[in-house]
Amino acid sequence: MADSYWGRYWKRKQASRRRFLQAGGIGAVGAAGLALVGCGDDDDDDDTIQLATPTPSGDATATPSDPFANAKRGGIYRLAATGDAPSLDPYGNLSFLTKAFAAYHYSRLFKYETGPGIHPAEVRPTPDIAESAEPSPDAMQWVIKLRPGVRFHNVSPVDGREVTTEDVKFSWGRLTAETTQNRSQVEFVDSVEFPDSSTIVFKLKTPNAAFLDVLADTNLLFIMPTESDGKFNPAQVAIGSGPWIFRSYEQSVRILRDRNPDWYMEGFPLFDQVETSIIPEYATRIAQFLAGNLDTVDPAGEDLITIKRQIPDAQLESRPGPTLSFIYFDSLPDSPWRDPRVRQAISMALNRDDLTEVAYNVSKLEEAGLDIATPYHNIIPAGETRWWLDPLSSEMGEGSKYFQYDPAEARKLLEAAGYGDGFEALYQYTNNRYGKAFNDVAELQIQYLQELGIRTTTEVQDYSSKYITQTFAGNFTGIAFGFQTPFPEAGAYLVRMFGDDPLNHGKINDPKMKELAYAQYAELDEERRKELFWEAQRYHATQMYYIPSQAGAGSTWEAHQPNLRNAVEFRVKGYGAGTETIPFRWKA
Repeated sequence: MADSYWGRYWKRKQASRRRFLQAGGIGAVGAAGLALVGCGDDDDDDDTIQLATPTPSGDATATPSDPFANAKRGGIYRLAATGDAPSLDPYGNLSFLTKAFAAYHYSRLFKYETGPGIHPAEVRPTPDIAESAEPSPDAMQWVIKLRPGVRFHNVSPVDGREVTTEDVKFSWGRLTAETTQNRSQVEFVDSVEFPDSSTIVFKLKTPNAAFLDVLADTNLLFIMPTESDGKFNPAQVAIGSGPWIFRSYEQSVRILRDRNPDWYMEGFPLFDQVETSIIPEYATRIAQFLAGNLDTVDPAGEDLITIKRQIPDAQLESRPGPTLSFIYFDSLPDSPWRDPRVRQAISMALNRDDLTEVAYNVSKLEEAGLDIATPYHNIIPAGETRWWLDPLSSEMGEGSKYFQYDPAEARKLLEAAGYGDGFEALYQYTNNRYGKAFNDVAELQIQYLQELGIRTTTEVQDYSSKYITQTFAGNFTGIAFGFQTPFPEAGAYLVRMFGDDPLNHGKINDPKMKELAYAQYAELDEERRKELFWEAQRYHATQMYYIPSQAGAGSTWEAHQPNLRNAVEFRVKGYGAGTETIPFRWKA
């Protein structure tokens, strides 16, 4: 069973162009004919270079479909971040800004394969600085071989030395240290051995269907040099073996990265430099893109038409439901939401269609001819298409009704729980990192809570100093709203939110949910694993420990300047863009 499973797992799944479009990879064009992907023309002059596709199966001969035909090396890729990372050390905090930063500079054993025809929801692990991974017949042991000749950046104090298993051992120690909050994600590993400078042996407590995804997850194992233990401070400087060399960081201004000429993927990155400006204000980011000062930006739905009007050949691409938003609750024993009827009532008080409209400007975009995805998140986000169960489908069972907007029934549930007169509660979220759609949903939910009879006091928290360090970690009182980490493999959602994880936000201890959370990892048959995911979603809907909301559920967009190549062909979910997509983009 293990051999056939991992054979299927490793097989690259590429859909046809039509299927790729239908799956929501690129926003479809409707009757109004709003052209979303401006292909442009490749310049054919003496400055061009011919490069082979970086995937192992690629053909080195340039063809009309070759994403690197006539590619030009050089120039600066200009991006924006919504704020400063709390620290540059990926083992030092939980921030998405830190993880995304680290992916530019540090390698992993595995990364995610990207390229034309690979939908972000279907990405699979592929070796990064690992050369191979060999499971035992029962999948209880994995032998990983390092890729020979991979070197750290040629800067002091590592000076371009070769990466060895001593660095992997050091990094594994950092990941599993008591101070690392994500360590519970690898508790299924029983032991790790390092028999020589290029071999790592992982021995597992139970088989794990997502083992390679764990090694590729940008929340977990970044490979740091042993010199980061005292010879430089990883909270302030990043030195790894990834595609980009850290140059400078001006807090609240910008981050500069230079191309690593010694990256193991010869010929890449194509850009000479990446410049990431720190721009917290959404309106300013859009204005800078419209002025041509940013190459890529994340627009809200309401700004898509403006972008196309001012930059007719701008490339716009969407993906449905990649990031789970959810309402969650403190774990105090006398809180009203200890009664499942209160949680069910809050879920039924949310008008998810209106939340989607507010967040994604659905009606106006549909009038402009765009086919907009409007699914509901389950406890597994809608973008996880392999494992997500549609909350409104017939397969959902009894729990489906708790996703439907029914304020009258919601009030009956609240009254049955003994709160006919409602109650007071603190409602908290952060509004300075996640963007306009999230903020709009967070604010509208206050109205729904108050209409139900919950008299809220709102606390808008600073992301770095309070939300990510306290509320997200479950150290709060009242009701909270936030985004979950966009895990690249869906199993991590269940373990994070219901397992023995310090970041179990609501401190949920439901034996059935915990059993399902760990059982899906140990199941190597994909169809049976899917049924475990569906069972978890069905059962959770009847309990509503976490109430899925609609921020992140609709079509999330990126806009790119017309001359940016491979912007829509190389895409990934999660935080790995620094390694998995940006090295393969270039400007015509």
